[in-house]
Amino acid sequence: MTHECNTTLLEAALRAAERGWPVFPLRPGSKRPALHGETACPRTGICAGGHVKWEARATTDPDRIRAAWSAGPFNVGLATGPAGLVVVDLDKPKSNSSTDAPDGAANLLALCERAGQPVPRTRTIRTASGGQHLYFSAPAAARLHNTAGTIAPLVDTRAWGGYVVAAGSIVNGHRYEVTGPALINPLPGWLRQLLIPAHPNPTTVPAVPAPAAVPLRTHRYAATALQRERETVRAAGEGRRNATLLASVRAVGRFVAWGDLPRHAVETAFQEEGEAIGLTPAECRATITSALNWSLRTCRPRPEAA
Repeated sequence: MTHECNTTLLEAALRAAERGWPVFPLRPGSKRPALHGETACPRTGICAGGHVKWEARATTDPDRIRAAWSAGPFNVGLATGPAGLVVVDLDKPKSNSSTDAPDGAANLLALCERAGQPVPRTRTIRTASGGQHLYFSAPAAARLHNTAGTIAPLVDTRAWGGYVVAAGSIVNGHRYEVTGPALINPLPGWLRQLLIPAHPNPTTVPAVPAPAAVPLRTHRYAATALQRERETVRAAGEGRRNATLLASVRAVGRFVAWGDLPRHAVETAFQEEGEAIGLTPAECRATITSALNWSLRTCRPRPEAA
């Protein structure tokens, strides 16, 4: 990339920081963080006390931003949680899907019509794929996290634990650009309610199984396997990302079938890793669902201890 492009990306990072939005570098032309992962952490500098992930390393300090972007034409990652934002990500269908399949924007419109609510207007970014990011200020009374297709197909959200590619960044030759209103509005109350996990009714909560039902060592083994497969996905090279994600989820799927790991925890873990290596939320969601369903169908009973 040219020096002019590098300068443009630096300016994009500084503009975001001026609004109080912490940023961090993404790999040039990519959606993947340019920061080292946990397995490659040198445990020095900012990580001297332990690995510091991208969300905690995101910054609004202009000097740190200039130092980081002077090293290369990095795209701009915006940490949504620390920025006080909830971003609704309206995806496009995958290229191999039906040409008449509705996209995220159409699904959001249908959701609004069912709820009897107008389509919310707020700061809108056109993504590299032609989708949209809708920026909302996060509600102060609720700490929202990421969702993937929870409220409607191809409609994801990014809040705490998530990030978006900021305006000005370039992926596949296409720039993320502001195309709608520049003003950021609060997240609509009806939409917020869809994103807050339901609280269980204390009168209907089933009894918790006794700890002895599953030995502690079994839980530890399952957790270790999950961490190992997360690292495998994190290290996947170009052209092998989706296949690696599929294989890793299948490898862990047996622990879901045996009841050692909750399905939602495995889905969340691999969704995070898949998006971090550049797969779209929709790709990750489809691959993870397929792999876990396969595991539940084909998993054999747990081997008896000798």
